[in-house]
Amino acid sequence: MKIGIVCYPTFGGSGVVATELGKALSKEGHKIHFITYSQPSRLDLFNENLFYHEVDIKSYPLFEHAPYELALASKMVNVVKYEELDLLHVHYAIPHASAAYMAKQILKEQGVHIPVVTTLHGTDITLVGKDPSYEPVVTFSINKSDGVTAVSEDLRRATFEHFDVKRHIEVIPNFIDLERFKRQKKEHFKRAICPNGEKLLVHTSNFRKVKRVEDVLKVFKKVRKVIPVKLLLVGDGPERDKMERLCRQYDTCEDVRFLGKLEAVEEVLSLADLFLMPSEKESFGLAALEAMACEVPVLSSNAGGIPELNLDGVTGYVCDVGDVETMTERALEILSDENLPRFKENALARAKDFDVSKILPLYEAFYQKTVENAVLELAK
Repeated sequence: MKIGIVCYPTFGGSGVVATELGKALSKEGHKIHFITYSQPSRLDLFNENLFYHEVDIKSYPLFEHAPYELALASKMVNVVKYEELDLLHVHYAIPHASAAYMAKQILKEQGVHIPVVTTLHGTDITLVGKDPSYEPVVTFSINKSDGVTAVSEDLRRATFEHFDVKRHIEVIPNFIDLERFKRQKKEHFKRAICPNGEKLLVHTSNFRKVKRVEDVLKVFKKVRKVIPVKLLLVGDGPERDKMERLCRQYDTCEDVRFLGKLEAVEEVLSLADLFLMPSEKESFGLAALEAMACEVPVLSSNAGGIPELNLDGVTGYVCDVGDVETMTERALEILSDENLPRFKENALARAKDFDVSKILPLYEAFYQKTVENAVLELAK
C-alpha cells in the first residue's frame, strides 16, 4: 500500500510511534510518505520505500499565528494526488484529524477518495481535546475518520467518556523494536557512573508537569538514604530548571546527572537497574516499554494505561500518583539483590508481547479493512 503518515516530528510518544510504524511498514514493502513540518527525529530515509514531504508554513503580517492546519491540509491534498496514496494515517487528533477531513473533502471534489485512519495517543484526548475551545472539532474529526485506533484500553474508555464519539475504536497498543531496544554490554560505562557498585535509576521524559519529575527526585532522595544509588535523567523540558533547583536543595547533585535529549536512549537504559515513571497522565507508557525491552523493571504510577503494560508485582510495581512513600518502599524491594534478577527477566518477557512483529500485522489488517469499508461505502 501507499500510505501517508501525518505526525508531530518531535521526541514525544506519538511522533516516535508514528515514525517507527512507518519504518516498520516500509520494511514490509509498503511505500510510506511522511507529511509534517520538519523531518521526524527518528526518521532514517535510507530506505527506498520511505519519503518525506515538508509542510511549508508561510507567515504573513495579517496572521498573528501561521495557519498550520491549512498548510497541512493543502500538503496532504498534493501528496495524495501526485503520489496516488491509498490511505492517510494521522497520529494525534489535533490538528491532524481535522486537517485530514478538510483534505479529504477537497480531494472528493476532484474525484479522489482517500480513507483516513486517526490514532489517538493520549493528551490529544485527556488534556488538550477536553478543552472547550477544541472539543467540538475533536469530536467531529474522530467521527468523520474512516477508522480510529487508540493505544490502550484506558484511552479508548476515556475517549468515549469525554466525547460524543459514535465510531468504533480499535485498540492497537504501542510496540517496540527488540532488535534495537535490547540490553547492550556497557559494563565499562556502568562502572564509570557507579564506581562503587551503586544501583542505577533512570527516568526519561519531556520534563512536563504531567510527568511529575519532581517525584523522581523525591523517591531517589529517600532510596539514597537506605542504599547507594545514582540517577540519570534523560530529556529536557519546562521542569528542567525546577529539577536542578531541587537537586541542589536535596544535596543530591553529586549523584544525579542530567543527560538532555538523547537519540540512543537504549544505551542508557542498558545501564539501568530501575526505571521510574511517576506520571500523572500516561496513555500507554512507551518509555517504560523501551526500558523493559532493555531488561529494566519499572516503578510507575497507576495512571492511564500504564497498568496494562507494567504488571504490578511482576515487571515492577504500580503505585498511586504522588505516593512517594510507597514508591520508595517498592523501589527498595525491586532493587534488592534477591529480587532484581526476577524483575529484570519478567520485564523482558513482557516487552516481547509488544514486539513490532506482533503489532504491525494488526495495523496492516486494520488498514485493509478500512480501505475495503471505504470502497463499500462509496459504492452505496
